[in-house]
Amino acid sequence: MDQALEARQVDVAGYVRELGVAARAAARILARADTDTKNAALRAMAAEIRSHVAQLLEANRADVEHAQAQGRDAAFVDRLTLNERSIEQMAAGLEQVAGLPDPIGAISERRRRPTGIEVGRMRVPLGVIGIIYESRPNVTADAAGLCIKAGNACILRGGSEALHSNQAIAACVRAGLKAAGLPETAVQVVETADRAAVGALITMTEYVDIIVPRGGKSLIERLMRESRIPMIKHLDGVCHVYVDDRADLEMAVRIADNAKTQRYGTCNTMETLLVAAAIAPAFLPRIAEIFRSKSVEMRGDEATQRLVPDAKHATEADYATEWLAPVVSIRVVEGLDAAMDHIERYGSKHTDAIVTNDEARAQRFLREVDSASVMVNTSTRFADGFEYGLGAEIGISNDKLHARGPVGLEGLTSQKYIVLGHGEVRG
Repeated sequence: MDQALEARQVDVAGYVRELGVAARAAARILARADTDTKNAALRAMAAEIRSHVAQLLEANRADVEHAQAQGRDAAFVDRLTLNERSIEQMAAGLEQVAGLPDPIGAISERRRRPTGIEVGRMRVPLGVIGIIYESRPNVTADAAGLCIKAGNACILRGGSEALHSNQAIAACVRAGLKAAGLPETAVQVVETADRAAVGALITMTEYVDIIVPRGGKSLIERLMRESRIPMIKHLDGVCHVYVDDRADLEMAVRIADNAKTQRYGTCNTMETLLVAAAIAPAFLPRIAEIFRSKSVEMRGDEATQRLVPDAKHATEADYATEWLAPVVSIRVVEGLDAAMDHIERYGSKHTDAIVTNDEARAQRFLREVDSASVMVNTSTRFADGFEYGLGAEIGISNDKLHARGPVGLEGLTSQKYIVLGHGEVRG
């Protein structure tokens, strides 16, 4: 190995280790911080963000201009871009988290055993959370707020494309922590774009308890291969809307339109539209007209192409693709069972919806579709921590252990057993 490269990697590893040491020490302080102190920090962070809008926009402008100069696509630039509205959403999200009940220290399932002891479960912080994300600078504020309220320290490693934005937001976060008397090292942003920092962070088992990746498929695949630390993650967002033949036509058109076109570059955007054959002649020309007016490329099976002649032929790969773009895959299916078979084969267990007025079919869909969020008569775009009332979310998980779906405060905690005795001994 080149000596200069080896020295640089050692330096990066040492730097990340220093972050880990500081985070572990801060986590102990946060674990015992009371609710009022944590809430004061969150509200101070929100106030700092609101008072630094101009600086945040200027920092973000530098990142956006650099991304455009590099030829990044429109979806990437959209995820990267901040405006006054999204900055206000960051501040409001922090305040919403401050207003949520504090899960830490809550005792549940407390019961007395025949021996006289009382057994319960107490909710506790996870410890130190490493968050690796791309493009979206709002994650810096969202993640900081959720981690602090749940009593966790965090190490944030944003992408190089958002370096200026992330550092500007992090300065507001640190100021908020300081104002509340909490250690500024409770939230640390990795200041190097060197990829070796990611490698160090995801193997630092003595200092980091959980990794949360938020980014593209290549990033998450890399972390799945290399991480020695448990992760809260989802790989793809291949989300479906199934329009049943007992759906209200106007409702179905409205939901399918919103699920696809409200925003293209998000993981809860509909990527495949499934339509029952009996309603397809009435529904598909209507939704196709809307997609056409919004320049959404349609790719469908033969039945779809007969009803929508300008739809391109859909391949098998298309039905397994997360487009994150104005492209939609369409398939006409015989009914509910065929729709659920398609979702099982091509879906990513993220978010899937049915539009129907048949209660029995709706209940079957809810029970049998194995996704983190399953919906009836609404848009997949609601699969979001803010919309679920969790406050800002740290991510979405389609795993089945620990946390599933949008991950809010409770997903950033664990439980331990507590036992309350009165002098009992085991015979």
